[in-house]
Amino acid sequence: MRKFDPWPVFFKREWNRNWPFLVGFAITGALITKFSLSLTGTDAKRTLSKMSSLLVNLEMCSPGARSMLIMKGI
Repeated sequence: MRKFDPWPVFFKREWNRNWPFLVGFAITGALITKFSLSLTGTDAKRTLSKMSSLLVNLEMCSPGARSMLIMKGI
């Protein structure tokens, strides 16, 4: 008599459960890769300087104003 192999059942159940995560992960990875590779050196420097000036401005704010700016996404 042939022995029961649980692996095909396991993989089918796990695929049905996890395929949205895997597809979303693949799409997100592809988008991040596409946009990262399209950046030039000057774009990266400009973004870095913009973020550092934003952090300096946030440090100079009061705690209440800081939390409001963070909530607004500024």
